[in-house]
Amino acid sequence: MKKRILILAGGFSREREISLKTARGVFKGIKKKYITKICEPNGNLIKNIRSFKPDIVFNALHGRYGEDGYVQSILEFEKIKYTHSGVLSSSIAIDKEISKKIFIKNNILTPKYFKFNFNKFKKKSELIKKIKSNLNFPVVIKPFNEGSSVEVYICSKNDFFKNLKKLSPYKEIMIEKFIPGREIQVAIMGKRKLGAIELVPKRKFYDYQAKYNAKSKTKHIIPVKISKQKMNEVLNIALKAHKIIGCKGVTRSDFKFYKNKFYLLELNTQPGMTSLSLVPEIAKYNNISFFKLVDWIIKDATTNR
Repeated sequence: MKKRILILAGGFSREREISLKTARGVFKGIKKKYITKICEPNGNLIKNIRSFKPDIVFNALHGRYGEDGYVQSILEFEKIKYTHSGVLSSSIAIDKEISKKIFIKNNILTPKYFKFNFNKFKKKSELIKKIKSNLNFPVVIKPFNEGSSVEVYICSKNDFFKNLKKLSPYKEIMIEKFIPGREIQVAIMGKRKLGAIELVPKRKFYDYQAKYNAKSKTKHIIPVKISKQKMNEVLNIALKAHKIIGCKGVTRSDFKFYKNKFYLLELNTQPGMTSLSLVPEIAKYNNISFFKLVDWIIKDATTNR
């Protein structure tokens, strides 16, 4: 008998459209093997889950509510097997400050940062002085709990306050030291170090448009042109981060490679599965088709993740 797979997609985050693209890709890949349905996580979510009676929920949500432990806690309560990381690991990974503190405690190199609170902001001159003494320009400013590089800005001293104003709805944000260098992404598949890919964006950095707009023309380089020793090093760091956060299933870690050092920017527990997504591309290079990748993710699903 065919198993019933409910794909959760859409949602309320800024990454809604990417989530729906991921869901359509997953649906197309598995519809012949499984009884499959795409479902929005709206006010009728529990009713829809109980009505469809899935064997497994494929979590294709991105950003808040889908990637932060919220929907995972609902699925745990309903005792339904689901994909990707669990409640605690999801909530840790999406919180850039908490995950950074864990990286630092475990000797994983990550860019320096400090927290900025708009309600406590007084003088521009004091903030500039703090940046110059702790980080120096350019800096990266971003929310603590958005994904897909939503509302992330690289700022010089000249455009800092203009970009800072754009983030005022968040109340608290991260101001982080900008690390130049090469952008390298690593995929982990369970306990397996799946591989790495280098990105050369035509844009300023690998932002939301570079990730999901084909017209942005980001260059993907695989295999990554680094020594075998350095490749093993970055793969091991990614696996270590995956383990210490307590992740399950597939994750993607974002690195900068600068002056022969790897800086871990963040770890993604719900990497995209669109035609431009990196994990499927890394898998394909390692002779794992999109269907096999998705099927592995489904078979890996459990409760108590």
